[in-house]
Amino acid sequence: MNGNGAPPRVGDGTTAPTASAATAASAATAASAATAASARSKLERGRGALGPALELVHTGRAPTRAVLTAELGVTRATAGAVAAELEALGLIRVDSRPGGTGGGAQGRPSHRLAIDENGPVALAAQVHPDGFRAALVGLGGRIVATAPGKITVSADPAQVLGAVVDAGAALLAETGRRCIGAGLAVPSAVAEPDGTALNPLHLAWPAGAPVRAIFEQRVKAAGIDGPALAGNDVNLAALAEHRHGAGRSAQHLLCVATGHRGVGGALVLDGRLHSGSSGLALEVGHLTVNPEGRACHCGGRGCLDVEADPLAFLTAAGRTPGPEVSLLQQARDLLREEYGQPAVRAAAEELIDRLGLGLAGLVNILNPDRIILGGLHRELLYADPERLRAVVADRSLWGRSGGVPILPCTLDHNSLVGAAELAWQPVLDDPLGALGAAPA
Repeated sequence: MNGNGAPPRVGDGTTAPTASAATAASAATAASAATAASARSKLERGRGALGPALELVHTGRAPTRAVLTAELGVTRATAGAVAAELEALGLIRVDSRPGGTGGGAQGRPSHRLAIDENGPVALAAQVHPDGFRAALVGLGGRIVATAPGKITVSADPAQVLGAVVDAGAALLAETGRRCIGAGLAVPSAVAEPDGTALNPLHLAWPAGAPVRAIFEQRVKAAGIDGPALAGNDVNLAALAEHRHGAGRSAQHLLCVATGHRGVGGALVLDGRLHSGSSGLALEVGHLTVNPEGRACHCGGRGCLDVEADPLAFLTAAGRTPGPEVSLLQQARDLLREEYGQPAVRAAAEELIDRLGLGLAGLVNILNPDRIILGGLHRELLYADPERLRAVVADRSLWGRSGGVPILPCTLDHNSLVGAAELAWQPVLDDPLGALGAAPA
């Protein structure tokens, strides 16, 4: 109001808003909203990068923050924020001390990134015909603690899986570590999505045993949080080797290995296991390599499963297996300690030729860019690498045009490490979602 009680008029000295002031206020509001939206966008991008960043550190592909920045394709500030968030979650450590490798701008040492050795773990378990083993496995495939168990594997899967989980729970109690979930490796194809053991030929378990459901029940009953998953032991060994061992950087990785009994195979394509339509892909143990050979559990004859496993080697060498240690350990010891004996060498050459014949057929069908061998097959490769590679080259098309690298697996207990990878995968996909907010 003016002195006469009339409404203020423009130009009479009052402070009525002008059009230009309103425009400025509107622009300021819009700018503020844009800034907030940009901040939210950056935050979402940063959180969306947590999983990929963790996987890079987990697999050893980002040893420094500079490498992480380049691999993620983000700014240094975003990479720094992502690394800090993962450190706050207790998953990695960021070391800013001089001496880091990888280099930053103008040659400055970059912050080093490493797995937090005191971080959470996964419970991993493996069942085989001679018993089981439980372990705690951290990020990076590092085994923190392990407990072997030698029991008679009965026809009741719940009995041995209960013992496995009890052993794992004891390890967790001893170490006081946080557990993010559990993974199980079994010597059978595991159907997806049901989690049933389709063909546990070397166990007394019934075909179709619901191993994942039983394992999950036992894990929950033990008070262990997180998902409980199951997979074939050689599939999981291949996954572990691809992420942490001899299979790193391979695009088409073929893994063939002996367990305690039988022969298994796996194929990793572009970082993913190829399991087929029902989990039965790469049952390489049932390739026929000797039509007049031994009868196989599958109903066939002369399969790789019975022509190139530890029992086949011991039998060919004229040795009677004993009950003291596993068949795999007996075969390894014989090959390492008595390879100079003519009967042992002849048995090894026989198995190498059978194995090479099977690998050659797989090379012709799958065209892998790398083959890795585990269990007794790794020892056969060490014993006579030239013979094995020559058999594969002579019998495969690609072998004649340059060959495919054949390497030994490098991880101890790779099936256990692979079982842990099953449990770690939800954390690798979404660290915040799987673990919750970082501690205050």
